[in-house]
Amino acid sequence: MRAAHLVWAALVVASAAGGASAAQVGVHDPVMAKQGGRYYLFSTGPGITFYSSTDLTTWKPEGRVFKEGPAWATRAAPTFDGHIWAPDIYHHDGKYYLYYSVSGFGKNTSAIGVTVNTTLDPRSPAYKWEDQGPVVQSVPGRDLWNAIDAQVIDDAKGTPWMSFGSFWGGLKLVKLDASRTRLAEPQEWHTIARRERPAFTPDDEAGPAQIEAPFIFPKNGWYYLFASWDLCCKGKDSTYKVVVGRAKTVTGPYLDRNGVDMARGGGTLVIAGDSDWRGLGHNSAYTFDGKDYMVLHAYETADRFKQKLKVLDMGWDRGGWPVLDQKDLNRYQSALQP
Repeated sequence: MRAAHLVWAALVVASAAGGASAAQVGVHDPVMAKQGGRYYLFSTGPGITFYSSTDLTTWKPEGRVFKEGPAWATRAAPTFDGHIWAPDIYHHDGKYYLYYSVSGFGKNTSAIGVTVNTTLDPRSPAYKWEDQGPVVQSVPGRDLWNAIDAQVIDDAKGTPWMSFGSFWGGLKLVKLDASRTRLAEPQEWHTIARRERPAFTPDDEAGPAQIEAPFIFPKNGWYYLFASWDLCCKGKDSTYKVVVGRAKTVTGPYLDRNGVDMARGGGTLVIAGDSDWRGLGHNSAYTFDGKDYMVLHAYETADRFKQKLKVLDMGWDRGGWPVLDQKDLNRYQSALQP
């Protein structure tokens, strides 16, 4: 269960590769979209913090999406403190949908909401986020899943699906209706990934089933499901890592390189921490101008384990599995625009 409500997205001063100091962007749970010639980066934080860039390296702070938390948030999560978790940005038919999570830390008193805009440019006269309220909510004692960490994707037929989940019973996939703001009727649910949860773990406890942050990325006739295993936000003790499986249909089953279903504990390692960087995870993945990228956060050992944005080139091996270069963690250094 991430601790982003304690260490929210911040601008930090970090030691860049080679010993030089550079102002970098500190984020948790980064997601991106491109509109025109500008990239927009959204992250966990009070009101959802966001930035813009023309080159994926130098980022301009753009403020917050919400000036205050959604009015409905405390009904779903009574301990909600204004920190909005794990956004996802999605574009459809001329509109941008920003999904987000409200929750109580360590509890599944959680809900995923969505707000809609026609532009991401805060300088545009048309810029206005209009909140649509909650899409799905988890209730302790009723649900053995946690409604956070949403990501939305259209399948090959144009049907929208939302993946989400953290700990408990793992990662879920649910069909949305045509509005993209509500669940489809009749409802259709799938479990797409999970880890072992001891049988007698109380239902109101997250348990040791350490998996969260699904992100489904279509490529060459496959759907790739990325997920984060183990622990985020623990400083030097962070063990977050990214794993993957793939399927021919968005509903799965998602099998890893060894043919193990992710819903039965499978997952092929994509990238993990090293001596320089800890707690790599909550990734997103994109194709911009014909090039594939993985976006994630990581904690830098040399800078007292502060969280940093990483935008990594993503390649593919002969078997069609994603490949990252561990050295890119040091090569990529974000820069904060004055």
